[in-house]
Amino acid sequence: MKAPRIVELLAPAKNKEIGKEAILHGADAVYIGISGFSARMAAGNSIEDIAELVEFAHQYNAKVYVALNTILYDHELLQVEKLIRDLYRIHADAVIIQDMGILQLNLPPIPLHASTQTDNRTVEKVQFLENAGFTQVVLARELSRDQIAEISSQTSIALEVFVHGALCVSYSGQCYISQAITGRSANRGECAQICRLPFDLQDADGRIVRKNAHLLSLKDFNQYDNLEELLDAGVSSLKIEGRLKDVTYVKNVVAAYRQRLDSIFRKRPEYVQASSGRSEINFTPNLSKSFNRGFTHYLFNGRQHDIGSFESPKSIGEFVGTVKTVGRNWLSLSTTLTINNGDGLCFMDKDGLNGFRVNRSEGGRIFPAVMPGLSAGTKVYRNYDHDFENWLTKKTAERKIAANIFIREIPTGFALQISDEDNHSYTFSVILEKQTAQKPQQENIRTQLSKTGTTLFSVKSIDIRFSKEWFIPSSLLGEWRKQLISGLLAVRKINYRQERSPIPPTTHAYPEKELTYLGNVSNSNSGSFYLQHRTKILQPAFEQVQQKNVPLMFTKHCIKFALGWCPRETKEKAGFREPFYLINQQNKLKLSFDCRKCEMRVSLENQQ
Repeated sequence: MKAPRIVELLAPAKNKEIGKEAILHGADAVYIGISGFSARMAAGNSIEDIAELVEFAHQYNAKVYVALNTILYDHELLQVEKLIRDLYRIHADAVIIQDMGILQLNLPPIPLHASTQTDNRTVEKVQFLENAGFTQVVLARELSRDQIAEISSQTSIALEVFVHGALCVSYSGQCYISQAITGRSANRGECAQICRLPFDLQDADGRIVRKNAHLLSLKDFNQYDNLEELLDAGVSSLKIEGRLKDVTYVKNVVAAYRQRLDSIFRKRPEYVQASSGRSEINFTPNLSKSFNRGFTHYLFNGRQHDIGSFESPKSIGEFVGTVKTVGRNWLSLSTTLTINNGDGLCFMDKDGLNGFRVNRSEGGRIFPAVMPGLSAGTKVYRNYDHDFENWLTKKTAERKIAANIFIREIPTGFALQISDEDNHSYTFSVILEKQTAQKPQQENIRTQLSKTGTTLFSVKSIDIRFSKEWFIPSSLLGEWRKQLISGLLAVRKINYRQERSPIPPTTHAYPEKELTYLGNVSNSNSGSFYLQHRTKILQPAFEQVQQKNVPLMFTKHCIKFALGWCPRETKEKAGFREPFYLINQQNKLKLSFDCRKCEMRVSLENQQ
């Protein structure tokens, strides 16, 4: 019989506190940045904080992956080598990397995961990374279900995919527009998010096609309804984006995906949870109530028309209804939802997303703090649910590992054993003169031994094997319970096995024979790695030498397609002459289209 596939729900952690909450709410693993070398530079953490999170996670057999996924310069290599050794010392479970120069360092046998920043779109690329010694690969967000299945069918490495959160419009690791315009490199964790800015779309004759629109801004990814299909396609790790998100976002999104996965596992025993314990959630998760720009499945089911958030890059939240009546200082909505004092409501107008705070809501009327310019029929969204957010600031989950206790009499006293759902056990015996009880004791014994309180464990059964009723004081039973729990915790800690995965020396051919600036080669180690794997380096990383008049973004998002002008879909002409340009303040971006690859490319016009 084929062994079940272990499935991991992977959550973001801005810091150790959020990481712990992610685990309590059902994450099987968390990924967290380290100071200085994370692709989210604003989400860096110390070795000491990561060590604390690791110790907490391992109690549940949950894992901690550390994102060290920036390109590196020569003077940083020794520091990175020391960091990785420190991460191995504190028992971190893997390091997520982008720079191949790291493989040339003197590393401990810590598993390496290939970041989505390494641009993992093809079977050949994933095969190369697997043969190079990586243990997990984060696939590009742009892949369809069939493309993921094809990669899975021809590789054996664990495949990780994003399932929720913000979408980068460019292939990850292939975006240089922030570096070119602001000097802040996305490959160094300092993306300025140029793609979220408003632009005018202009044609070759200077005519404005679309004015002040966020034409490179995408909606947020949401694969909640496609999880089972992803598993069937061969995915083992389901990743939630958001290492800059706050704790209420992480709680809500992780809980929603945990519950969805558990429902799949109940009917599909060929898939099993990667970590231990069950999360008890005391709220109803709702993905629409956390930050989102509207949701899309992106390209999972092929090219779609619903992927853009062109009106605004800000959160719209959940749709609540339409404006029914507008009074002097109030309005009413056609809605089935309850609007509460303090809620944040928003709507689209000619200037994009506009919003207001609810000062008071009563009798079907909403009284804004400042009355907005609204008219009947306007669609209204709630991007801040005051009561929901307030509830999420409290304790909203416990995670318990099932345990069973066995107590029996022995000639010199009593023997006790506790075992958990992972078949760990701890046993001790007590020398004690037995006293016959005057009344039944089993109910009190079960009550006292079951009081696990705020510990990790939830006692499911207590097996009492006595020849007669023996009296045992409640205080003594409490001491035994504490010893059982502390003993089992120690056993779990001792038995946790940190995976060892040394990087083998390899010389197999890289899929590309030559690398330009797109190879992101920024240090001598990286150059040595590619030469060792039979690839010629033509240009260094863009961050070191900015190439002129080259594409700065490569996107599957196509503005012509979004506007209904795709030549594959229609013979109707746009009525505007190419090339098209995106214009914002002092920047003029030129668009080009490779219809054979179904890609759009963005370059900086007249780059100096």
